[in-house]
Amino acid sequence: MTLKRAVFLDRDGTIMMEKEYLRRPEEVALLPGAGEALRQMRAGGFLLVLVTNQSGVGRGYFTLAEVAQVNARLLELLAQDGASLEKIYVAPEAPDQPSRARKPSPQFLFDARDEFGLDLGQSYMVGDKLLDLECGWNAGVRKSILVRTGYGRRVEHENPEKLGEAVVLDDLSSVARYVLAQGRAECE
Repeated sequence: MTLKRAVFLDRDGTIMMEKEYLRRPEEVALLPGAGEALRQMRAGGFLLVLVTNQSGVGRGYFTLAEVAQVNARLLELLAQDGASLEKIYVAPEAPDQPSRARKPSPQFLFDARDEFGLDLGQSYMVGDKLLDLECGWNAGVRKSILVRTGYGRRVEHENPEKLGEAVVLDDLSSVARYVLAQGRAECE
């Protein structure tokens, strides 16, 4: 059996505009080029898996049902660009609450590995926060990638010593080019 590769993605600030504690589907806006970038990675043979912390649920700001409505709107917008996600994993706990899978825990990546037959060592984690990078490192992905969208530029500026082996790229379009180039290099 051949194991599959995936790109694990944070949601807010990575695929869509960062709006603190977003609860209204009508406020969902994709970052420029995000849908096309995801479509390209999917066409290049990568499963796309969303891994998101939604602490607003644990803090009482909104419900899991509202998170599901926001995610449904995200999927609608992605579909307009011919993109889709394999699965969405949501950690609803606040940072001070016990959680099985809240990033930087790699649990959702392990769950996806088991569910979809993924090779984490040939997969990527993409996000705009250190928690995203750490999640990927904790799971043993090939590379954790920080995008300069959302909080990414600030993270890069304020925490350069914590970026470790991360790749830092401007946006998901840059991520798609990087990931697909890595795959082509392996085939040569």
